[in-house]
Amino acid sequence: MTERAQRGVVGMEMQVRTELVDFVVSNYLFGEASRLPGDHDSLVEQGIIDSTGVLELVEFLEERFGIQVSETETIPDNLGSIANLTKFVEGKKAGSGLAR
Repeated sequence: MTERAQRGVVGMEMQVRTELVDFVVSNYLFGEASRLPGDHDSLVEQGIIDSTGVLELVEFLEERFGIQVSETETIPDNLGSIANLTKFVEGKKAGSGLAR
């Protein structure tokens, strides 16, 4: 992959991450970005998202990114943190099979 292509991939990943962070801050933290946990911190363990929140998150992912999220994919490895969510969305969009 060329350096330019790599920058494009990183740029798309950052865009997905930014949209996910904006959604979490707006919908679960009521605009308090200072409460956002680190990218690898569990959204559930930090008390940010509960089971109802996961359903809202899945609806957002499907509508915003045009992906389908099956019930078997609603696991922490895919939806548990901002980093996992970003990787999951990118994998689904690329059809690469990275999503579990």
